[in-house]
Amino acid sequence: MNTDYSKEEQYLLAKQRVKKEKGFYAHFFWYVVVNVFLSGVIIFGLMKDNNRSFIEALTNFGTYSTWLFWGIGVFFHWLGVFGFPNTMTKNWEERKIKELMEKEEQRKKDILRK
Repeated sequence: MNTDYSKEEQYLLAKQRVKKEKGFYAHFFWYVVVNVFLSGVIIFGLMKDNNRSFIEALTNFGTYSTWLFWGIGVFFHWLGVFGFPNTMTKNWEERKIKELMEKEEQRKKDILRK
């Protein structure tokens, strides 16, 4: 974290980071809970209605399709919170904050000149 930030700014950045991580953990929790439930229902239904074995029910695409497609979304959520793009985003945020502060200083100087 940049040492030029005040304690309040550092706190707000840390709070924002915690909120993003908490959002990811909630997303991952529900991903696991819902998919375990759906897989159980699908496996039970296939075994009961179609007289399939447990192995046949497991190899059915419907059993794991939600895991796969929702898992892609969870992966990109993880990547956004913990992965490579976050590093680039943090640098961009710091540059943007400095840029906006410099523009504000310049605006104040321009007002004082008039």
